[in-house]
Amino acid sequence: MQHQEFESPDELQHLIKCFWYTRMDFAEEESSFEVIPDGYAEITFHFGSSCSIFYNGILQPLPSPFLVGLLNQPVLFYTKRHLTVIGIRCFPWTVFDLLGLPAGKEGIRTFEHPVACLQDTLAQYVHKNQLSEAITLVKQYFLDIWLRTETDKMLLRAGGAMRNTNGTMPVSQIAEAAHTTIRTLERRFKHSSGHTIKDVAGLMRFEQVRNHLWQYPEASLAGLAYDFGYTDQAHLSREFKRYSGTTPAAFARKTKQRKKIINNDFVAFIQA
Repeated sequence: MQHQEFESPDELQHLIKCFWYTRMDFAEEESSFEVIPDGYAEITFHFGSSCSIFYNGILQPLPSPFLVGLLNQPVLFYTKRHLTVIGIRCFPWTVFDLLGLPAGKEGIRTFEHPVACLQDTLAQYVHKNQLSEAITLVKQYFLDIWLRTETDKMLLRAGGAMRNTNGTMPVSQIAEAAHTTIRTLERRFKHSSGHTIKDVAGLMRFEQVRNHLWQYPEASLAGLAYDFGYTDQAHLSREFKRYSGTTPAAFARKTKQRKKIINNDFVAFIQA
């Protein structure tokens, strides 16, 4: 697996966390890889073999691009041979305004948008291994969109407060940081992202614990529960299993084995 992340331009950092590239190699037959939930929404272009998910018991190919919204459990994708992905990692309270789409709670969402016009040119860059040119093209496209996007400053202040505290700040303090009432913030946040503040904060905390365990699988779970604002270790374990399907202790054990054969940079893609 090859994975690389690219910093978002200054003008976009309030909308987009980063841009990224991943290349994965699989067997000739259909194989699966798992995407674990986190606190972001991803606009996802893919190239090479098809990328599919099971829907109503049938393996359905996904168009490029598609949107990975906030997930509440791991999702399995299926492909074979070679798959290259270019992603735009957006904050969940900005992605729908950025695309001019109504908010929704779908974990995997297909959509029609002019951004799809980048597909053919990106495919050419990927085929020629011109990664820098591909990322530059995507960055410029979203810089152009930014000039036409009206951003909700209240939500940006709220999102910034949540990011700075990794989802541990109480809603009352988030509202204070956003210069609004709890009721107004909750209503505007759900309208913009499709989710409640509690939904997003829970995923942000889970992501931080997950990443920490990937880097330090020997870490104390009681200490992590304290650091990330969980009531106790049992609370952390319940929330971790809710989003990952496994306990933090089991995740840490598997991480020790995985780190022996892959690099130390955590990515949300895990080959099944």
